[in-house]
Amino acid sequence: MSSGRARRRALGLAVTLGFLAVLLLASLAVGSRPVPIASAWHALVHFDPTDDGQLIVRTLRLPRTLLGLLVGAALGAAGALMQALTRNPLADPGLLGINAGAAAVVVVAIGAFGVTDPAAYLWFALLGSAAAATAVYGLGGAFRRGASPVRLVLAGAAVAVVLAAFTGTVTVNYPDVFNLYRFWVVGSLQGRGFDVLAPTGALIVAGLVLAQGLSGSLNALALGADAGTALGVSVRRTWLLSAAGVVVLAGSATAAAGPISFIGLAAPHVARLVVGPDHRWVLPYSMLLGAVVLLGADVAGRVVALPSEVQTGVVSALIGAPLFVALVRRRRIATL
Repeated sequence: MSSGRARRRALGLAVTLGFLAVLLLASLAVGSRPVPIASAWHALVHFDPTDDGQLIVRTLRLPRTLLGLLVGAALGAAGALMQALTRNPLADPGLLGINAGAAAVVVVAIGAFGVTDPAAYLWFALLGSAAAATAVYGLGGAFRRGASPVRLVLAGAAVAVVLAAFTGTVTVNYPDVFNLYRFWVVGSLQGRGFDVLAPTGALIVAGLVLAQGLSGSLNALALGADAGTALGVSVRRTWLLSAAGVVVLAGSATAAAGPISFIGLAAPHVARLVVGPDHRWVLPYSMLLGAVVLLGADVAGRVVALPSEVQTGVVSALIGAPLFVALVRRRRIATL
């Protein structure tokens, strides 16, 4: 490894961690009721339940901040895994039908079972994500003939279109369902508490550990399936574990915060610009960059339309889309 690349990785890591620390504090302090930074810090280390500001930080903003950190990291890692899995630089978790599956089952939960609690959406959305991904693998022949990026991408696109049509049909014909569904589908961290954070956090941490554990195998497969096999890597096992990681990470993130676009697509590209193609570095950098973008979008969404909020999914798209277009125009999209 050249000393120049090592310095760039270290500098990039320091800058990213610095941004993340600032955003974590801002996420605790900023909102319709501003809380001084010192009071927000005391809410963490010397909590006084009689202080209204500290109470807001401890009960509302702390779980929201931690969830934003985890969801952003999950989306960044899922995007890096998906692009490595399909060898497609434009791939994101939506290609496996994960967002469409989650949305379809959430709509069913609202319409058929009267579910209105975001914490309850979590389990229905996870079920939908896993079912859609399983259907994509089956239609793509991954269980019988082995993994093929082209077959899986085509199967994912087909499943996503069918599920989106189903979701659209239900929401158009049932206005009550649409009124509840539209708050989830725009993507938001508002109103998510420890009841959502606890199960989501456990799943996302497990997915992040799995993703990082696959980095060596993904490096070998990046040389080609034959070269990877010659290096002792099982192509089928790596494919299945990587796909499982995408489902757990993207499914958990979508279930907790709703569909949030562009982070999974753009974060791995920015990471590769800093650290190169080595997945041992691309994955953790993608996690950090995803967390930075999502927390930044959430904080910005709280202040641009005070005293109301703009949903995190809307702001992240406004940030992520121009960033991705700039990368494309500068021809800095890496070839996988």
